[in-house]
Amino acid sequence: MKYISVVILNWNGEALLKRFLPSVIAHTPMQFAEIIVADNGSTDHSVEMLESEFPAVQLIRFDRNYGFAEGYNQAISRVKTPYTVLLNNDVEVTANWIDAPIRAMEADQALAAVQPKILSYTRKKKFEYAGAAGGWLDCYGYPFCRGRVLHIVEDDHGQYDHPASIFWASGACFFVRTEVFNKEGGFDVRFFAHQEEIDLCWRLRARGYRLVCIPQSVVYHVGGATLTTESPQKTFLNFRNNLLMVYKNISAGKLHSVLHLRYWLDHIALIKFFLTGHPANAKAVLQARKDFKQLMKEYEPVREENLSKTVVSSIPEMYQKSLVLNFYLRGRKKFSKMIKTTDF
Repeated sequence: MKYISVVILNWNGEALLKRFLPSVIAHTPMQFAEIIVADNGSTDHSVEMLESEFPAVQLIRFDRNYGFAEGYNQAISRVKTPYTVLLNNDVEVTANWIDAPIRAMEADQALAAVQPKILSYTRKKKFEYAGAAGGWLDCYGYPFCRGRVLHIVEDDHGQYDHPASIFWASGACFFVRTEVFNKEGGFDVRFFAHQEEIDLCWRLRARGYRLVCIPQSVVYHVGGATLTTESPQKTFLNFRNNLLMVYKNISAGKLHSVLHLRYWLDHIALIKFFLTGHPANAKAVLQARKDFKQLMKEYEPVREENLSKTVVSSIPEMYQKSLVLNFYLRGRKKFSKMIKTTDF
C-alpha cells in the first residue's frame, strides 16, 4: 500500500527533470511511495519527455501555469496517501532520504511538517539558501535559517546535525501530513510564488502543530539565490507576500508597531536598490507596498480567522528581536550567534 506521495511541480523544467528525477526514482522506495509530477502547463517538451523516459512516474497535467501555491494546492487535493513530500524539480535526493522524516512524523501526531538538511547542489559542503537546516522568523517577519542569515550562508560542519524544532520548513523539500495541509487551507493562492510555505507554517505553528528539521535526511538543491540581483518580479513577490504574511498572522498587539517599522525598513531597502543601480527593483518594492495596502481590506476576514484559531500566542521559534539590527549593528551573522539552542 502506498502511503507517501512525492509531488514535483514542474513548469518548463525538462532539463531539470532529466537531471534530477533519476535520483528521486533511485532513492524512493516504490513499494510504499509514489512519484507524481504535476505539470503547470509547460510549453517545452517536459510532458512528452516524462511519458517516454519516465513511464513509472505519474503525471498530472494542468492547462496553464498556476504558480507554486495554487499548483501544489491542486496537486495535493488529488493525493490519497497520508503523507506528501513537496519536492522542487531541481533537488537531488540521497539514500534513505524519506526514512527519518517519516519515522519522526509517525512517532509524533502533533508533528505536521518536516524538512531535511538542504545543502547546495553546486557547493556540497555549504548550506543552501532556501531552507538550510530549518527556518526561523524574527519579530518583524524576516525569515532566516539554521545555517543562513540574510545573505550569509554557512559551510556545513555538522553544527546543525541534531533534530530541531523550527518555525518554517522550506518548500524545496517539504514533508507534510496530507490531511493537515488540506484541512488548514494549504498555500495562499494569491501569493502565486515566494513565502507561501512560511505563511502556511506560521498558520500551522500558531494552531498548535509542530515543525521539525530532521538533518539525518539530506538533499541537494540548485535554487536561485546565487544570483547577484534577483529579478524585479521576485523582489515584488517577496516584499508583498511577506507583508501579507505578517498582516495575516501577527497578533493585534504587535500589528501597528511592526508595520510601522517595516515601512521604514522597506524604504531603506528601496533606497539601497536605487543607489546600487537597480531602479527596477526599487520600483518593485514600491509596487509591492501599494499592492499590500490595496489587499489589506480583502485580507481582514483571513486575519480574523487566523487569530481566532490561534492556540500558541508566543511561538518559541520566533526570534523576539530584530534580525536586521543584530546583523548590521551587532555583527551577529550566524544563527548560533543569535539562538543558543534549538534541540528537538
